[in-house]
Amino acid sequence: MDSGAQEARGGWSRRRFVGAAAGTAAVLAVPSPAAPRKDAPAPGGRTATARPERKTPERAPRPLHLGTYTSVDGGGTGIGLASYDPATGRITGAGTVTGVADPSYLAVHPDGRTLYAVDERTDGGVTAVRLADRKVLGTRGTGGAAPCHLSVHPTGRWLLSANYGSGSVAVHPIDATGALGERTDLVTHSSPSPGPGQQGPHAHQIVTSPDGGHVLAVDLGTDTVYSYRLDAKGKLTEAGRAHARPGAGPRHLTFHPDGRHAYLANEVDNTVTVCAYDPGTGRLTIGAPQSTGTGAGTNYPAQVLVTGNGAYAYLANRGDNSLTRYAVEADGARLRLIGTVPVGGDFPRQIAFSPDGGLLFAANQRSGTVSVFHVDTGSGELRLAGEPFASPVAVCALPL
Repeated sequence: MDSGAQEARGGWSRRRFVGAAAGTAAVLAVPSPAAPRKDAPAPGGRTATARPERKTPERAPRPLHLGTYTSVDGGGTGIGLASYDPATGRITGAGTVTGVADPSYLAVHPDGRTLYAVDERTDGGVTAVRLADRKVLGTRGTGGAAPCHLSVHPTGRWLLSANYGSGSVAVHPIDATGALGERTDLVTHSSPSPGPGQQGPHAHQIVTSPDGGHVLAVDLGTDTVYSYRLDAKGKLTEAGRAHARPGAGPRHLTFHPDGRHAYLANEVDNTVTVCAYDPGTGRLTIGAPQSTGTGAGTNYPAQVLVTGNGAYAYLANRGDNSLTRYAVEADGARLRLIGTVPVGGDFPRQIAFSPDGGLLFAANQRSGTVSVFHVDTGSGELRLAGEPFASPVAVCALPL
């Protein structure tokens, strides 16, 4: 469970404390047929000419950016830089972008030229980094405490952020260079009243619907998902609210590719729910809670991912240190539990697909590692791609 208590200068919050407390598959080799010698007789007595060997085209390494906390023991010194092999999933470290405080969540601009990070501190901020030369373009205040999530609007014109500590969401304009302008709006979730065990609102995520018509904010403290319209001046106007059951603690929402269904991870009551979404009104309808497949006990579900073909969904379980696999059925309206897979690390805080959907990355906060899995989009199976990569207090992995 998270809370908004946080010391000055980015000290420990309850959400950080939760994160800090605290088999090899057999392979059968089948020999390939021996290639004929260059002068070997071919059928019919002719001399065979050896065919040139076909090689699988090499795929160039892709960039990977890693989020951490810089103000905790054993944390990083900024945004971690790495690359990964799209075929094998192997990660190679490549340095750090310093000068960014507690960059616990990352997002990239649609044009791929600018990286954005939250500064999860009492005086929250959001920072822009130009990827071409890794120059920090500046930081803007979010107007709230402990921002823990951000996303870029599909138009590329607005950066949206969620302040966990103060239960508010903020909007910043993005200029042509990728830099951030002064905040255009700040909305605090003042109602409904906090859910059981909560002292106030805790905005945990803000994301744009697939159709681009509405912005949705998930608030763990009020057990509510708020829908907003975003206008041309960067102002948010509430369009609706969807209420999870009291004490659910909704944390993260992910849309199905059809844009009419979404899946909500509930951190406090260890459930996931299927939601119906109306693009016309922006209204979300939250369904009945479903099992994470992790049994009894504290689990803290973190995040849901859905494959690009809409056939499978995966849920990161921080307490169980596993990934739950679901088959998506009824055109997105139903999740069928398949089972869980060990994540290969401790406390998977965040998960992400590679752009082609062939790899799944899990940032494991307590073990300070990033696990990589090969994703079989046909069967939904996950296969660990070698040993996890060491990264200090890994709380976010963003493969590009």
